[in-house]
Amino acid sequence: MSFGDQADIDFATAKGRDWPSVRQFNVFLANRMGALLDLVRRFEQTDVRVVSLTVIETADCAIIRLVPSDYERGFEILTAAKFAFTESDLLVVKLPDDDRPLLTITKALLSAEINIHYMYPLLIGVGPMGNTAVAVHVDDFESAASGLETQGFTLFTENDLRE
Repeated sequence: MSFGDQADIDFATAKGRDWPSVRQFNVFLANRMGALLDLVRRFEQTDVRVVSLTVIETADCAIIRLVPSDYERGFEILTAAKFAFTESDLLVVKLPDDDRPLLTITKALLSAEINIHYMYPLLIGVGPMGNTAVAVHVDDFESAASGLETQGFTLFTENDLRE
């Protein structure tokens, strides 16, 4: 069945996507003793690994930026535990094999006129070779991905986190 101008639109879902994106959960926790332990324990009781985690503390709450090894299962864990959270896209970039890998990545993004909102390392090796990588949140995801790939950088996907 076609619907006018939308007949050629591909409505494929993002599940199992292999384009260079990784979903991050931004979990809002009460700023109280044991809240982070409760969150981490929910993942550690399953086979879903926490690939990266960073904490932003404020007076009222903490924002935990968390990337699980399996996005769908991570979503289920957070939803079942009734945590308040949002999601955002990240680029996960393999650290280049040079003396100044962070300088190399940030210069590449600057040359593409991409603003970096934040960046943090992954806790585990990524992909079949166990590569070191950083998670990067940028202002223009598609331009950043295209620019980095054009310059020869390796970008990892959600599927690479499962390996």
